[in-house]
Amino acid sequence: MKTRSKGFTLVELMIVVAIVAILAAIAYPSYQEHVRKGRRADAKAALMENAQFMERFYTENFDYKEDKDGNPPALPVTKSPADAASPFYNISFSSGPASNSFTLQAVPQSDQTKDRCGTLTLDHAGKKGILATDISVSECWN
Repeated sequence: MKTRSKGFTLVELMIVVAIVAILAAIAYPSYQEHVRKGRRADAKAALMENAQFMERFYTENFDYKEDKDGNPPALPVTKSPADAASPFYNISFSSGPASNSFTLQAVPQSDQTKDRCGTLTLDHAGKKGILATDISVSECWN
């Protein structure tokens, strides 16, 4: 009488390893895209916070470029996330040719440079934009 041994054969084990590898190869890029999307949401929130700051600055000084003492505005959030040692976005400000306009930019850093949306922008009129050309603004901002 033959007794059957308990356990897995090497072939069965290799089939399971191959299935797991295929699933990981499919799932990991999707996971990375979701991580980038979350980081992008944080940068958009930082841009909105800075835009609100700029509106308060304008209300007090009637100018986006400088205050009554000639000092340029100091943005409350200059990186995203704000408390990170190595941020995923650097936030910057540029005033327009007139004193009644500005543009805020969130420039991707480190791993976030692989994000399809690239640099996010927000101006004084609330117009949202991106500097990437192969994707629409609504895909990046919605």
